[in-house]
Amino acid sequence: MALSAKQLGVLKGMASAMTLSILTIMLSTYFDPFSNALIGDIQGRFDVLGLSIILPTGFLLVSIGRLAKLRFFSPDDIDGSGLTRGSENALVLQSLLQNTLEQFVVAIIVYTAWCLVMPVSVLSAIPLCSVLFALGRTLFFKGYKNGAAARAFGFAVTFYPTLVLFVIFVIHTLWKIVSSN
Repeated sequence: MALSAKQLGVLKGMASAMTLSILTIMLSTYFDPFSNALIGDIQGRFDVLGLSIILPTGFLLVSIGRLAKLRFFSPDDIDGSGLTRGSENALVLQSLLQNTLEQFVVAIIVYTAWCLVMPVSVLSAIPLCSVLFALGRTLFFKGYKNGAAARAFGFAVTFYPTLVLFVIFVIHTLWKIVSSN
């Protein structure tokens, strides 16, 4: 089965984002650019987490604010999507908000688990994944109206770093359980 042009565009964006995600995490854990190996207490772990959730939180707030602003200034949308059909702009902003919320929830859970459980020498991955989250959201927002291929890289560069962190976290945790028996 041959892939359509849209599918090839999405595949290219996904592959590029996965490559960037894996390289970022590998290099950040190898080089430890933020010298998190020096963090020896729980407060240091919480500091890394707290700083790393600022960018994702900012994008969630921006998503909420953009939709709220549109609704306030739009007579057709001011009553909200539960009471109206919503304009095309409101539906797009609602979709962006929904996707950002989904990405945010998963990222915060994974960032928290990583910061609390993983060795301190790999904590630099979290702030860098937070930067990728911001880059991804920016590109996703910018490309959204231009179709799947235009937003694929932005979506994937938001999602894949979290996915890669999660997979590494699960393998690390299982390895600790198996090796302790």
